[in-house]
Amino acid sequence: MARNEYPRPQLERKQWTNLNGQWKFAFDDKNVGISASWYTKTEVYDQAITVPFVYQSKESGIEDRTPHDIVWYQREFEASPEKDERVLLHFGAVDYEADIYLNGQHVCHHIGGHTSFEMDITTFLKESGQQQVTVRAFDPHYDETIPRGKQFWEDESAGIWYTNSTGIWQTVWLETVNEQYIQDLKLTPHFDEGKIEIEASISRLSSQNSLEYAIAFKGQPIASGLVDLVTNKVIFEVELYQDHIFRQNYHNEGYSWTPETPNLFDLDLKLREESNEKDTVHSYFGLRKVHAKDGMIYLNNKPYYQKLVLDQGYWPTGLLTAPTDEDFVKDIELAKAMGFNGCRKHQKMEDPRFLYWADTMGFIVWGECAAPPVYTNSAVERLMIEWTDSIKRDYNHPSIITWVPVNESWGVPNISFDRQQQHFSQAIFHYIHSLDTTRLVISNDGWAATDTDIVAIHNYAHGQKEETEKYDYFKETLSSKESLLHNRSTPWPIFADGFSYSGQPIMLTEFGGIGFDVSGQPGWGYTSVTSKEEFVSEYRRVMEALYASKALWGYCYTQMTDVEQEINGLVTYDRQPKCELSKIKEINDGFHIPTVE
Repeated sequence: MARNEYPRPQLERKQWTNLNGQWKFAFDDKNVGISASWYTKTEVYDQAITVPFVYQSKESGIEDRTPHDIVWYQREFEASPEKDERVLLHFGAVDYEADIYLNGQHVCHHIGGHTSFEMDITTFLKESGQQQVTVRAFDPHYDETIPRGKQFWEDESAGIWYTNSTGIWQTVWLETVNEQYIQDLKLTPHFDEGKIEIEASISRLSSQNSLEYAIAFKGQPIASGLVDLVTNKVIFEVELYQDHIFRQNYHNEGYSWTPETPNLFDLDLKLREESNEKDTVHSYFGLRKVHAKDGMIYLNNKPYYQKLVLDQGYWPTGLLTAPTDEDFVKDIELAKAMGFNGCRKHQKMEDPRFLYWADTMGFIVWGECAAPPVYTNSAVERLMIEWTDSIKRDYNHPSIITWVPVNESWGVPNISFDRQQQHFSQAIFHYIHSLDTTRLVISNDGWAATDTDIVAIHNYAHGQKEETEKYDYFKETLSSKESLLHNRSTPWPIFADGFSYSGQPIMLTEFGGIGFDVSGQPGWGYTSVTSKEEFVSEYRRVMEALYASKALWGYCYTQMTDVEQEINGLVTYDRQPKCELSKIKEINDGFHIPTVE
């Protein structure tokens, strides 16, 4: 079975049914499926596809790169709930719009290509026999108001654009639960107080319901208790150093979450009705705090220099979908082996399984929604919906410390001077903060910033080795805050008209892009080399220029892997190192973090 791990590690139940694997499949290029009632028929499905891989990928078994805007899926499954049970159908992600049918009846319409959704299908089930689920996915490749990120709108990828993805691309699964079950869970760490705030939503309440919690740290019980429920939403705080071990220097890194010490607390919740157990879920959290002050970024109240790598989140055979759960582990292992302590997931809200491994292995993540290429009222509305759903899904992951709502003015091309587009940048910055007070937010990563917690600058002006004038300019612009903030490696200023620097931390969040072709396939990079030795030498040259900066408080190197026609990765598209990883790590580790006065 394809991708058989539990897909939602922050709210996990033991009993579940994986619906990945072989589904019936059909293209609907003439858009006749609804009028012809394909949701009630089986003979129209002339292909088979392996879910959760899009038809454009090799893993799907189809590998057709031609745009097909409407596709249909169908499969059968078994479900026979008891009288007091409900059956929930979950979709990790379907790009872009999805209509779900159960046994010929329409159940759900969902919009958003990167976000999860679920539905209660109990009343649509037959009393006995096989149940049938049908999915219609609509992904109009010509619609520029859709937040599609790096997905190209033509048959073949080109430049910085990659093969588009249509339809189901994350796990589909079933859960049978009691009528009373835990619907949502929001976990907010209060680092300074040594507390965790737990917010739980319950599907249906009776007068005798209570929520039992148990928290453990490395197998040792820390706290437990029982909270009576008076509404279907409960919020309470738990002290994490009640036990003697946590009274003594709990701020010690042995208990907090960092990339170096990725400590996690286990959380088990049981919903009870008097003495009867109605639902049990497992979760976890990390005790960590992120804030910016005096031009620096702090993690757990200590200055923290971020060494990030840009990660596009594509795989040769799976495209947006990692072929296996172990592929997420491998990517993090490769990055850490090169001396990086995190990544910026670029133009993609990644699978929660990646975030789980980032939490577990200790790896910072900057979360970034896919962007639309144009500014319209429709594009604004779509992006706001996507961000709302993404933050709700990923809020509990301690590895995410920054949100990036806009990249290089994508979707707001006139933000430098257009007050309306500036209003949108300010609005989404404050909207994200209104939903999440635990993370930093960047208004426009690259240039033309408005309100922002980090001044995130892109600069590929390092040039080739022989381009001493261009290279010296790159090095000079990094030498101080003043010169860096007036840098014009692009036609746009660092701040949009009417906005100016107010003491935020400054980071170089895209640079490098050294092209090294080791596969013999044509491709491009921002600069190019022809040998492993030259590759390491160029990396050292660029990084030494960065290390000379007195203004920067972190960086994000472009990029982790080659992707299709891009050959500017530190490893190849299939994750083979282009040089000895220890040499990259030696360079990354060679920089000593500035001392704080």
